[in-house]
Amino acid sequence: MATFKTAIASAISSNSWTDTAASGTEVEASSAAITVHQVRIVNTANATKLFLKCYNLAASSLTVGTNSPDLILPVEASSSVQYSFHPGVVFGTALSYAVVTVGGTTGTSGPSTAITVEFMTN
Repeated sequence: MATFKTAIASAISSNSWTDTAASGTEVEASSAAITVHQVRIVNTANATKLFLKCYNLAASSLTVGTNSPDLILPVEASSSVQYSFHPGVVFGTALSYAVVTVGGTTGTSGPSTAITVEFMTN
């Protein structure tokens, strides 16, 4: 999995967290409180609608398919989408996420081809 955090100069955020191999496996983007201002999801390699599930939990406390997501963002098949939040979505504990083929709490199957997810945060 290729993940990286980059400091940026922006009017709405100060960091960018990018995962170029997001899948059904939970990933921890932040182990501390964080505010998400934008999310970009690139699903151009899959012929299936996907769902980015975001959790206010550390990855070590998360079981995808059991814990209820705090935010679910869909992305259509063979497409990209960007979501913007003003003043931002606050994750007071941590930010973990997974990408699956079914929305709601119970979906656990990841995409056939990993996708790119980018969070703009501060």
